[in-house]
Amino acid sequence: MNEPSSVTELADSLRRDLDRYSEGEKLPSSRALVERHQVSPVTVSRAIALLVTEGLVVSRPGSGVFRAPRPGSGPGSAVKPGDVSWQEVTLSAEAGTHVPGAAGLLATLTVPPPDVIDLNGGYPHSSLLPERTLAGALARAGRRPGAWGRPPVDGLTELRAWFARDIGGPGGSLGASDVLVTAGGQSALTTALRSLVSPGAPVLVESPGYPGTLAVARAAGLRPVPVPVDAEGVRTDLLADAFEATKARAFVCQPLFQNPTGAVLSTPRRAEVLRIARAAGAFVIEDDFARRLVHADAAALPRPLAADDPDGVVVHVRSLTKAASPSLRVAALTARGPAMERLRAVQVVDSFFVPRPLQEATLELVGDPGWARHLRVLAAELRSRREAAVSALRRGLPGLLGASVPAGGYHLWLRLPDGEDEAAVVAAALRAGVGVTPGRPYFAAEAPGPHLRLSYAAAESVAQVAEGVERLRRAYAPAGRTD
Repeated sequence: MNEPSSVTELADSLRRDLDRYSEGEKLPSSRALVERHQVSPVTVSRAIALLVTEGLVVSRPGSGVFRAPRPGSGPGSAVKPGDVSWQEVTLSAEAGTHVPGAAGLLATLTVPPPDVIDLNGGYPHSSLLPERTLAGALARAGRRPGAWGRPPVDGLTELRAWFARDIGGPGGSLGASDVLVTAGGQSALTTALRSLVSPGAPVLVESPGYPGTLAVARAAGLRPVPVPVDAEGVRTDLLADAFEATKARAFVCQPLFQNPTGAVLSTPRRAEVLRIARAAGAFVIEDDFARRLVHADAAALPRPLAADDPDGVVVHVRSLTKAASPSLRVAALTARGPAMERLRAVQVVDSFFVPRPLQEATLELVGDPGWARHLRVLAAELRSRREAAVSALRRGLPGLLGASVPAGGYHLWLRLPDGEDEAAVVAAALRAGVGVTPGRPYFAAEAPGPHLRLSYAAAESVAQVAEGVERLRRAYAPAGRTD
């Protein structure tokens, strides 16, 4: 039995036993619980800590653990339901109220029930993460001199220098002074958009594109304007038209393994994006989220747009979270010129700085030989999962899979037949025991057709990916569909 399940089972047992104790009565000692339940002292300690956080017991060092008072048991302590209906008026009365529209994000962050195969999640399964390497890095980081002190506002100099080399390449034009350490990629996008675009102004986005970008833009009071994407990335002819029509001052894009289509911006279009933005006097916010999610059989990757931009057109976002851990909220923003002052000012107002222990742990992680090994293993695992998903789709649902299959990222973009109800397909799939993502949240305006996004990184294994696609096929078939 692994430790987390032992903790959960012991906590459940203790909860059931609590009714046998009166308020303030002492529970059995830790030693007695170890002997009774045949678990380790660490398991007992963690289970008790869980009950403390739930307010069920009180721990008094040196005295023991006691049954906490029941809610509402004291005189005059009955909780009366409040009336929060006034908020409906207040939250809607102010002109220009901005609702983020986080449904698309929440869908990929929600943990499905145990009997549902996760082909929806936005993070790799825990078995694909370098947990031992991370644990060692965090332990070493905690012992570094000054590790728990206040870091520089921009981030640790050594970490900023590492990001500069990682993004710009050895001997590149980026330096530590061009880097701002942020609390993950989503925070970096928020800082960039709030810094560079005024409320009420338009911002150009890819269509379809990452729902997190749309949510950030709307929360900041911006107007997302979609620019279509095809197999070569953003349509640069339409990008030029969009800048001309809207006078926008920023374009957000994912040039590498774009979410959700998986497109890689072609070489001719890379130069065009920079030229068009420069002519418009606009920034390109480059979200390079998938660079460390390349598959083992991928061709050589193109350089980031930021590496070929001496004029400060590109503001680059580079996060380690996807490849390392959802809880390693460390990323970098790069910018040149006065834009960096804007970015720094917004970050300071929002969050002061990224906690130093996380930055120190990141330095330990990227300097550990285990990090490079992990990336190689991850690349091989992602390829295997992609191949399993593609093979299963070609067997059971061949009409949904496009001609191009990306050799990076962690998802496939499926096109449903015109007139199909994607919400109904998603609901039927969930009833069949597999979670997939509807396509609608990926469009800033009306969608040109129904889609599904299938993520193969969050599933527990290659076999589970194949089984998940088979469950999707069974859910899709009852209405008389064959592909």
